Amino acid sequence: MHYKTSLYVYTMLTHSEYLGIIEQSLKEISYPSSPAGLYAPVKYTLDCGGKRLRPVLTLACCEAFGADPRSAVNQASGIEMFHNFTLLHDDVMDHADMRRGRPTVHTRWGDRTAILSGDAMLSMATDMITRGCPDSRMRQVISLFYRTAMEIYEGQQYDMDFEDRTDVSVEEYMDMIRLKTSVLLGCACEMGALMAGAPADSCRAMYSYGEKLGLAFQLQDDYLDTYGDPIVFGKEIGGDIINDKKTWLLITAMAEDRTGVLAREISSPSEPAHKIESVRGVYDSLGLPARCRAIIGRYVDEAIACLDRAALTPAAREFFVEIAEKSRTRQN
Repeated sequence: MHYKTSLYVYTMLTHSEYLGIIEQSLKEISYPSSPAGLYAPVKYTLDCGGKRLRPVLTLACCEAFGADPRSAVNQASGIEMFHNFTLLHDDVMDHADMRRGRPTVHTRWGDRTAILSGDAMLSMATDMITRGCPDSRMRQVISLFYRTAMEIYEGQQYDMDFEDRTDVSVEEYMDMIRLKTSVLLGCACEMGALMAGAPADSCRAMYSYGEKLGLAFQLQDDYLDTYGDPIVFGKEIGGDIINDKKTWLLITAMAEDRTGVLAREISSPSEPAHKIESVRGVYDSLGLPARCRAIIGRYVDEAIACLDRAALTPAAREFFVEIAEKSRTRQN
């Protein structure tokens, strides 16, 4: 049972309960029967599962400020739909064959279908964001969503621009992942707070929490792409190395490696398995795994510090601290 003051809850639903609300909402999406070639990939993408972190944050933030979390379920589902749209198009641009242990949409249906179904997902997500939103908050909700979407597109463009550059700085990289990844977590948190009618200072604090959490999250993804367990991670390890993808690991190694190994593997790459082993050896020699994890820990700490400005109840703060702490050690 939840006990509430006029603004805030003393107890919160569990992570699993929020997840159940989201899964039910996504399951209830009604797809037109035709053309099947447009909608089948959309359903396939959403049925692939995933952590559903963003919609869980939306529901939890809504409840943290005194509202029924289900009052933000459409916005939470819209954010999850939008997130999956970006992944669908990312997989086309990155030529990724697997996502969450299953063939990607473009692998199964082709690039043209993946692009078109992704477009449909974007439109469906935009429609969901507005459903059930009070008129008094509609302008703020739509503005937040559109601003976030444009920032994500900017981040993706920077990521693409970096492919042809060898002088990308760590600062540029961190700003790129802030745009490409972090702002959507910030949006998810602020969206839930907005739907609950939370004060502006609390909305900003929760956005900052999500943004810092997103930086830690993306750095951990980069780390796991090189050092994770492929079975647990859900895809083959070493893809970033094979594709010379600019990550914190590669950018830092390019600036510090004096062996020449990294330069040779980038200019004249060896067989994939050997390249992964060689580049990972350079990372190890520079102590990058531990240094990367230390930076991840710093962003987790900064995310938790943001909660102190949100005027949360102890139960709500504990919920968001637990999510942040788990991001330090997650393996998938």
